[in-house]
Amino acid sequence: MDSPYKIVIVDFIHDALEPEREVFGDTASVEALNAFHEEELVGNIEDADAIMVYHNLGLSRMTIERLEKCKVIVRCGVGFDLVDHEFARQRGIPVANIPDYGSEEVADSAIGMMLAHSRGFHYLNSRLRAREGAWQYTQVTPLRRLCGRVFGIVGLGRIGSAVALRAKALGMEVVYFDPYKPDGYDKALGVRRAETLDALLAEAFVLSLHCPLTPETQHLVGADQIAQMPKGSYLINTARGGVVDVRAIPEALANGHLAGVGIDVLEQEPPDDSDPLLQAWRDPQHQAYHRLIINPHSSFYCEEGLLEMRVKGSKACRRALKGLPIPNIVN
Repeated sequence: MDSPYKIVIVDFIHDALEPEREVFGDTASVEALNAFHEEELVGNIEDADAIMVYHNLGLSRMTIERLEKCKVIVRCGVGFDLVDHEFARQRGIPVANIPDYGSEEVADSAIGMMLAHSRGFHYLNSRLRAREGAWQYTQVTPLRRLCGRVFGIVGLGRIGSAVALRAKALGMEVVYFDPYKPDGYDKALGVRRAETLDALLAEAFVLSLHCPLTPETQHLVGADQIAQMPKGSYLINTARGGVVDVRAIPEALANGHLAGVGIDVLEQEPPDDSDPLLQAWRDPQHQAYHRLIINPHSSFYCEEGLLEMRVKGSKACRRALKGLPIPNIVN
């Protein structure tokens, strides 16, 4: 007997779909399109009862207006800027996310990038592998003790809070900027609140970004903001690529204003080879070659976290099919 409902996973996941099939059972059929461009969805999603989207493509108004009976769109991840959730709301389609699946992994990645730079691991490994300089710690001098230095966080949500606790465990003074957080989070976590972004920038030995991408946060950190940070500081972005204007990074590394940068997310993924950031990163004569870490939007990943994301996304769809309240609706 045919399943009464149809679930479409539009991108990223394209294996045997065992976790999803276990959740849905006979309730729904599940298919994965493994699409990379929205145009590939034409003719494949119109009759879907629920859609699961990861991060290889977005769902614009063009796609959403073709949905005939969709009961929910689940963004399997934290950020939901890839989905036109406002238009989906006009169509009466709830959009939900999975805000907690990878909090530990992203937090660990942010701290790991900071340690790789601030303890000199990345710089020394990169230089010695290229047979550059002496086999001595002096290559990386001067390094500064982390304990007592300011770890700045932009966005004190689930991941930002997890990062704050990890930085505190290292003995750092955690200061955050988040104008949407009510009073009290600073006391609960034992951190200090900065009233403005400028105030945070001025004292951040490390600046770690954990805010969503919105019109307000688009290029929140660029050349002007980096210039306000202390000389020899570090910048880490595991949030969204558009939060940082990366055009400012090569020069900030070249002149030594930034001692290291860790980037997990870019505005275009994968980036074009002509991107000046990538050109500097691949140029042995540029400081970015040894002082810039770029990862392919991977900080969310571990096997346990990926399974959790798939199962929670499937359960949200199943609840929608059964007419039950859907968790984490964002629109």
